[in-house]
Amino acid sequence: MATALQALQVRIGHHFSQPALLQRALTHRSFGADHNERLEFLGDAVLNLAVSSLLYERFGRSDEGDLTRVRAWLVREDSLHKVAAALGLSPLLRMSDGEARAGGAQRPAMLADALEALIGAVHLDAGFDAALALVRRIFGPQIVQGDDGQWAKDAKTALQERLQARKIPLPVYRIRATRGQAHAQTFEIECEVAALDLREFAEGRSRRAGEQAAAQRVLERLDAESHGV
Repeated sequence: MATALQALQVRIGHHFSQPALLQRALTHRSFGADHNERLEFLGDAVLNLAVSSLLYERFGRSDEGDLTRVRAWLVREDSLHKVAAALGLSPLLRMSDGEARAGGAQRPAMLADALEALIGAVHLDAGFDAALALVRRIFGPQIVQGDDGQWAKDAKTALQERLQARKIPLPVYRIRATRGQAHAQTFEIECEVAALDLREFAEGRSRRAGEQAAAQRVLERLDAESHGV
């Protein structure tokens, strides 16, 4: 594990002077009392500020509303999950045996939480500039190559408008499962476009977040498959 943690520090470009912070960032509450939820809380705030700073630099002519929508797109659970998976966080997560058997290490919400906790840990270890450098490293390419217009609408709105333009009935969203305690629930959401025989599932830390993630997956399917939409 020590070697794997060293490799992670190379990937993120930050070597922890307080290694316990890194361990905590990768620890789910099911593993023990020294878990990552407080770091996740901090990391969420640091991530939003860091992304806001990067967007302010990149899109000098965009107004507040556009910048807010772009930030929401970048820090949504699905985006964080993909970044966490690309960094190889999944095999490094510490959790109970039961959580591991249930596939916790692959769960989008858990990986997104761990990434936010990691950002919070870097902030505590070396300050905001170090956390900003990490966020720039992992999100910078998307921001530099992107166009704020492509993120102007959230996934549910974009899907609705895309279907309406082709006179296709709107999608239906359903809660398929909920997990966790009341203060930290995860919602599994289904998004179905019956007219196209499309159905996608996603998870979120709120119903709305799950619906957005599921809508995004439907949009990606529409882009990847030939549905004429």
